[in-house]
Amino acid sequence: MGEPAGPAADMGRKVVPVVKPAQRMVHDSLIPAADGAPEPDATSQGSGIKLRKELGLLDGVAIIVGVIIGAGIFVSPKGVLQNTGSIGVALIVWVLCGGLSLIGALCYAELGTMIPRSGGDYAYIGEAFGPLPAFLYLWVALFVIVPTGNAITALTFAQYILQPAWPTCEPPDEVIRLIAAIVTCVLTAINCYNVKWATRVQDLFTGTKLLALVVIILTGLYALGAGKTENFQQPFQNTITSPGYIALSFYSGLFSYAGWNYLNFVTEELKDPYRNLPRAICISLPMVTIIYVLANIAYFVVLTRDELLSSNAVAVLFGEKMLDVMSWTMPVFVACSTFGALNGAIFASSRLFFVGARQGHLPAAIALINVKRLTPVPSLVFLCIITLVLLVIKDVYVLINYVSFVESFFTLVSVSGLLYMRHSKPDLHRPIKVSIVLPLIFFVICTFLVTFPCYVSPVEVGVGIAIILAGIPVYFVFIYWKNKPDWLTKSSHAFNLMCARLFECVLEDQR
Repeated sequence: MGEPAGPAADMGRKVVPVVKPAQRMVHDSLIPAADGAPEPDATSQGSGIKLRKELGLLDGVAIIVGVIIGAGIFVSPKGVLQNTGSIGVALIVWVLCGGLSLIGALCYAELGTMIPRSGGDYAYIGEAFGPLPAFLYLWVALFVIVPTGNAITALTFAQYILQPAWPTCEPPDEVIRLIAAIVTCVLTAINCYNVKWATRVQDLFTGTKLLALVVIILTGLYALGAGKTENFQQPFQNTITSPGYIALSFYSGLFSYAGWNYLNFVTEELKDPYRNLPRAICISLPMVTIIYVLANIAYFVVLTRDELLSSNAVAVLFGEKMLDVMSWTMPVFVACSTFGALNGAIFASSRLFFVGARQGHLPAAIALINVKRLTPVPSLVFLCIITLVLLVIKDVYVLINYVSFVESFFTLVSVSGLLYMRHSKPDLHRPIKVSIVLPLIFFVICTFLVTFPCYVSPVEVGVGIAIILAGIPVYFVFIYWKNKPDWLTKSSHAFNLMCARLFECVLEDQR
């Protein structure tokens, strides 16, 4: 990886490409500059091709809030209620999930400022434990975590944007998948074209989803003020006390908070990361927690326990009961929410694969940057293709059963790395150093969340472990083994050259 950016390095400086006709080395392959590449701008002579530092504090908050608030809080908050059994415990779990996410985010603030490189967990696991564990995280992120989440989000967008056209029945499955594929391609194109466009889309749709939640909250509080309190008469009735089910309720809650670490994926593009990374975290997580708890209170005021458990679209049912002729706005709000979440996920996660390729853990072509737009076009296109493949698979929703365990496991590995580096690398510069109590609390809770579901959902856990272990032979064959067959080396070289010319890309300037 390149040298970490300093806290004020490159701030405010517009970086434009400087392309030389000479060939450039990418791992074991030579990649020439793209034909027709632009000449260097007179105002920026000497600057190399790098990802621009264009993300300010507001953009950071919009990425975190925009990715966290997807479809979950609108569609099915029933998962927490289903595994806790009672409204009272469900609300407690929502609060604790927000607190746990904040603790985790503060731990990641230390990691992100100590290791100011894009890639998030991948960079931190690699720094602490070496290349094999880092590759295994990249492996599951590449084929399970990221594209599955993106595919599910795109399908949810399509379902809700089409609902007004099919008010009395489900839209055709083929139409849903076609719309999901189109929106994935459109957002990928926006992210390829310009970082500013992508962040403006994120800011706009983050504001839209916050407006939707404010409407839900105010409507629920109005009903509560009007004396609708019957659902809170016995808030702890039917509580489930089994530790395994409590862990599963946390999985459901934390799934709705997922995304709090996405800003760490784009640290290199964040202005003044030592300051803006922790500030964005401390603004975003309390805001999301308060909004989530108030939204759930609004749901519990209006809807009975049985209505919540039987509905797969809680916000739509809420709108039908409370908004009357304006109930059509809820499907639109959910669609806007998922659109913004998908945009944020594409923007951030493409940087993960870009960094992985830069380290030699993915094909070198994915580490290239477009010389005109200064965006990681091959990485974005690669992610788009994998997502489109999953959209074709009928049973893509099955994969989501394994995502929570795998994500929790690697989050546990990352925070273990934080604790380990406190001992093994005490002299590393730490602009932010949280109390040791916070990572210890996070470590204990993550251990609980990883181990207790093993006896409640052994199949999902077993498949998750199998997916992780399947990456080990791939690592040794394609990464660790240096004496690769000539045909493999030549094929890789030809693929890299093709991508460089097709997308007008070269390697990032490491100076």
